[in-house]
Amino acid sequence: MTKKEALDLFWLSIKYLIIAAAIAMLVRGFLLIPVPVVGNSMEGTLSQNDMVVMERISQVERFDVVVFRLASGTTYIKRVVGMPGDSLRYQDDQLYINDQPVAEPFLADEKKTQSENSFTNDFTLEDLTGEMQLASDSYFVMGDNRRNSKDSRSFGAISAADIIGKARFVYYPLKHWHII
Repeated sequence: MTKKEALDLFWLSIKYLIIAAAIAMLVRGFLLIPVPVVGNSMEGTLSQNDMVVMERISQVERFDVVVFRLASGTTYIKRVVGMPGDSLRYQDDQLYINDQPVAEPFLADEKKTQSENSFTNDFTLEDLTGEMQLASDSYFVMGDNRRNSKDSRSFGAISAADIIGKARFVYYPLKHWHII
């Protein structure tokens, strides 16, 4: 290899490195964003100090785990239970959406480990917010650790504009790695 070929190879490698770094920054900044889990309100699904990857592209659906920021500046990770236009209530540990019972399979293991009868206290959306249905841009969110979660039961429904993205998977610590 001549000196010119080596120099050309060096500059080509530098160009590829710069392009790769730019792509990595774009992906990390706009597509796959790391978010730390603070608190134990999602225990069973997420643990304190887990690192999750969040994305901002897809539509929010019922039971997605979302990252959102309230007007106070506090960032939370919770599960979407109520969608825009829904009426909801809990009665005897059963979720009812628009008066239809809805299963929550992601809570099955947590409910088994609880010694008390009720995992989620009874409530209606009307009791909490004074409204019969969620507004057209509102979501009702709850932590999976129902007894120890500050969620829509305490601060009300969140708006679509509050949602930053959807949590997709835990990547750290490695022993907690899983898709959400």
